[in-house]
Amino acid sequence: MRLDQLDGLLAFVMVARKRSFTAAAAELQVSPPAVSQAVKSLEAKVGVRLLQRTTRSVNLTEAGERYLQRVAPAMADLELAAQELEEYRDQPAGLLRLTLPRIVGAMLLGSLATFRLAYPQVRLELSLDDCFVDIVADGFDAGIRLGEAVPRDMVAVPLTRNERTVLVATPEYLARKGTPASIAELANHDCVGYRFNNGNLYRWELLQDGKPVEIEINGPLVINDGNFLTEAALAGLGLVNTFERLVSAHLASGRLVSVLSQACPVWQGLYLYYPSRKQLPLKLRCLIDHWQARPELVMPNG
Repeated sequence: MRLDQLDGLLAFVMVARKRSFTAAAAELQVSPPAVSQAVKSLEAKVGVRLLQRTTRSVNLTEAGERYLQRVAPAMADLELAAQELEEYRDQPAGLLRLTLPRIVGAMLLGSLATFRLAYPQVRLELSLDDCFVDIVADGFDAGIRLGEAVPRDMVAVPLTRNERTVLVATPEYLARKGTPASIAELANHDCVGYRFNNGNLYRWELLQDGKPVEIEINGPLVINDGNFLTEAALAGLGLVNTFERLVSAHLASGRLVSVLSQACPVWQGLYLYYPSRKQLPLKLRCLIDHWQARPELVMPNG
């Protein structure tokens, strides 16, 4: 292997992760033509086409798939070695990439602002995605999900208390449509639906006689942004299934009313999780310490 092949390897692995020369260039902080040239040079040196390029997509060839399987772990070790050098710095620095559900992003913005004030050399990238994300394959430092969704082979750090869901609507809506007395009566109500990024429609997860059930709901509105659920409820568009913490102020003021509380489950709280590594990057260690030292930033309702 020639010394200049390493640049091509890094560019190839990043393009393979992102499936985009533009996104890879942004991650590497170089121009897209520079990434393209580095990959072309690598392909010329190894004598095999690794990427299939079209005007709309970038995909791995069969040879590229096999090559990526062999070189990606080595590149990950090099990235980890670079991260370990941060321990010799007085302050953490570099890019910290996190994946988290859309509805959680708004909860954490305040605490991330204070983190940035404390550690100005750390750059943050938040990827808001409600679907499962392979943080290793996609190059994230850590993820945030409800406890039930955290893969078992990850190191998990609790961020919040258990999270209760609630079914809420305005008093005016309930006066017009009636208050449901059972899960079966939800079929007669306008239930606001939620669609994941992968196209799946969320089936309401409730409790019937203490046992979990999943309910297909009907309604005049389906959205794909969990933060908009509260606004939909306040507008009187129907019943909404959301986290209690997100509507607690509206419940206290009477703008929203909770129904079927016995049917609403309690979930494990939010966890930050990351791969099991011998050496935790300093920037991620500082973020964890920051949150754990100031839990009110993440748990405003106590």
